[in-house]
Amino acid sequence: MEGSSPAHSPAELPQNEFSFSSTPTMEDIRRLQAQFTQERSWSRFHQPRSLLLALVGEVGELAELFQWQGEVPEGLPGWSAPQREALSHELSDVLIYLLELAEKCRVDLPRAALQKLELNARKYPACRVRGSAKKYTEYGSEDGGAASPEH
Repeated sequence: MEGSSPAHSPAELPQNEFSFSSTPTMEDIRRLQAQFTQERSWSRFHQPRSLLLALVGEVGELAELFQWQGEVPEGLPGWSAPQREALSHELSDVLIYLLELAEKCRVDLPRAALQKLELNARKYPACRVRGSAKKYTEYGSEDGGAASPEH
């Protein structure tokens, strides 16, 4: 997104802003997982379809942590240390499988994510969609429409 402005100005960010650590990078994690897989001779098992199914399974395990919780506020107040640790593990499993799937499918995930953010910005211009959860196809075209319905 070269040349594009950030999603929020510093004044708009919440007081308790969260950010990821700068290391390791996605590439570092991809490399570590590739090494882990290679050391165990698991490459034949870690093909796109199998990785996708494993990813779906891990998303299910992640969803299970939220099942029956009702709406959970940001920051997860009231969650115990073991619940937070389980969440950390499941989110990590999802990330690791996603990165490995992207590698096997030869998708440069960081670049693809930036391109998708740019597409979403065109599909959902802030001036038209602020405060609404409608899909881009639900916005009228009286003033030109949000954007073409690309995926």
